[in-house]
Amino acid sequence: MDITRIIKDTFDIVFTSYGVIGWLPDLKPWGRMIAQRLKKGGTFFIAEFHPIVWMFDYLSGKPIMKYGYMQENEIYEEYQGTYADESSKMISREYCWNHGLGDVISALTEAGLHIEYLNEFDESPYNVLPDLVKTETGYYVTKDKLYPLIFTLKASKI
Repeated sequence: MDITRIIKDTFDIVFTSYGVIGWLPDLKPWGRMIAQRLKKGGTFFIAEFHPIVWMFDYLSGKPIMKYGYMQENEIYEEYQGTYADESSKMISREYCWNHGLGDVISALTEAGLHIEYLNEFDESPYNVLPDLVKTETGYYVTKDKLYPLIFTLKASKI
């Protein structure tokens, strides 16, 4: 669906949150749509799970590195429950894509946006992998803090 046919307005701020880009097989249309919907001087901000998180198959209960950081093919998972209700009897069939940080940055810069910063964090507001430890602040971390769990990026339309 071409969202630009539905939404004609432009905005000062466009925001993408956790778990969005993994459903998209190609980030270039996403980057173009953001640039088209931003006013000149507008800000794009994304808070998203780090691509390293999606390298793991976590359905067995213990995270096992199984998928590529720059994997072009989709990741298919089938499991009982949903990401919103793990106790559901429903069988979920999910197709998702892992996009490296270079793919994210390239999709935005090729659409004409200027990257102001990219930050990576070893804490997540969501318990996205098995065996994460909840901190005093309410965030989740890996026991060894060997890799980031989320990233944030700010871009602007000049």
